[in-house]
Amino acid sequence: MTSSSRGALAAAIIGSAIVFLDGTVVNVALPRIGTTLPAVSIGVLEGQVYIVAGYMATLAAFLLLAGAMGDRYGRRRVFLIGLIGFGVTSMACALAPSLDVLAVARLLQGIAGALLVPGSLAIITALFHGPERGRAFGIWAASTSFVAIFGPPIGGTLVEVFGWSSIFLVNAPLVLIGVALTLRYVPALRPDRVDARFDWIGAVVAAVAVGGLSFGAIRGQQVSWSETAPIIMLGLGALALVAFPILMVRRRDPLVPPALFRNRTFAAINLATVLIYAALYVLLYMQSLFLQGVLAYSPLGSALIGLPTGISLVIVSTWAGTLADRFGARRFLVGGPLVMAAGALWWLRVPSDSTPWLAQAGDPASLVPPLAALIDPLPAILLFGIGIAFVVAPLTSTLMSSVAVERAGLASAINNALSRVGQPLASAAIFILITERFYGSLASAVPGLDPRSASLRATVQPLNAPDPSVGLAIEQAARVASTEAFHITILVVTALLVAGAVVSWFGLRPTVIGVRVETS
Repeated sequence: MTSSSRGALAAAIIGSAIVFLDGTVVNVALPRIGTTLPAVSIGVLEGQVYIVAGYMATLAAFLLLAGAMGDRYGRRRVFLIGLIGFGVTSMACALAPSLDVLAVARLLQGIAGALLVPGSLAIITALFHGPERGRAFGIWAASTSFVAIFGPPIGGTLVEVFGWSSIFLVNAPLVLIGVALTLRYVPALRPDRVDARFDWIGAVVAAVAVGGLSFGAIRGQQVSWSETAPIIMLGLGALALVAFPILMVRRRDPLVPPALFRNRTFAAINLATVLIYAALYVLLYMQSLFLQGVLAYSPLGSALIGLPTGISLVIVSTWAGTLADRFGARRFLVGGPLVMAAGALWWLRVPSDSTPWLAQAGDPASLVPPLAALIDPLPAILLFGIGIAFVVAPLTSTLMSSVAVERAGLASAINNALSRVGQPLASAAIFILITERFYGSLASAVPGLDPRSASLRATVQPLNAPDPSVGLAIEQAARVASTEAFHITILVVTALLVAGAVVSWFGLRPTVIGVRVETS
């Protein structure tokens, strides 16, 4: 790998990393933001939801548009616009005078982020070939995983020392470095087809489909489906999703050429992505709630117990990417999800009274956990981490090698959009299942309890520590009921992972990857 290619890879990693970082690190600052910034026209909780969900929804909604624009107008140009836009919107977030302004700035930041993610992978695809491409994707996966895992603890420290705005200000030097590296090491990468019309109608319909489904599912879960707005958004998203393929068949120069999905490898990888990443994000989210709300882990303990997953990703990803490029990705994309499923199933044996590690923040004795505290969750964490480490780089490399270079940005955008849509939709469905199971189990354990009572649901919620005022009997029953509800999540996650492995087994040929398929 030459110094020029290393510089281009570093630019691509920075572009992806800051997007992933701002998708996770803001969570640690939400309480401080809610108590510091005034809310002018929206409530504090509503504003906090927009700060998180708004960013993710606009990021997902504009991915297809951004990927197609990079292929059509030049990847370096669009990537640079994304970097500069992300820097400007980050400063707007840091200097926001109110919760309302911060929410709008986060929406715009999500749009800028959408220009970066598909562009970074398209740059790697265009500049690296043969075994070097698999290694480059492995390094990209390891680096972005490191940021995603270790970003929140670092962000929490920044918030404590410098305030909540520091998590946005830290983007400024990263953006400057990314711009400098891009200008020096990334060539213009002009697209092959410059005569085709850009499909703006298709871009709008795609944005409505992905954004409507993402925002509707996220918002609906946040308000327990007590509002009509999420249902309307889901309806619009579903209608646009049905209309989109019909429109693509009829357009002269469609945003997403139907030939892409006639490519067996491309179609299989994207279907596997929806299943595997939905399982991944749902389990990580529910696992954190279970550890803190049921097993009484401290936030620090919950973060530390998940570090083996991040370490596995950082260490194994580069190696997995190189081997997959040499021997073919099929065995990794079948075996990886099955190892993840084995890790998920281990949670079924963890009891509701499992001894927590770091239950009391600041207690030095809890830094040395008892053996049971490790035997219960650690095998699940290790197996799941190793499994996902086998998946990330081979999946990305196979996807990008299955299409022509001039479609690389669009291919990456489609895959990223699908990975982000699957999670909120799966979470919304699982939320309904575990809620019904939780209150049903609670009513069975405590005679005379009305599971439909509004006051009960306000004080006792699944996977959350109940209000002590409810009494010891209900508190103990709630812990057991939450564990049973969590087991439903585990079974659904396992089914998704096994389905992802089956799709990879039947959809991918047992051959060495790297043969690019022309689709334009």
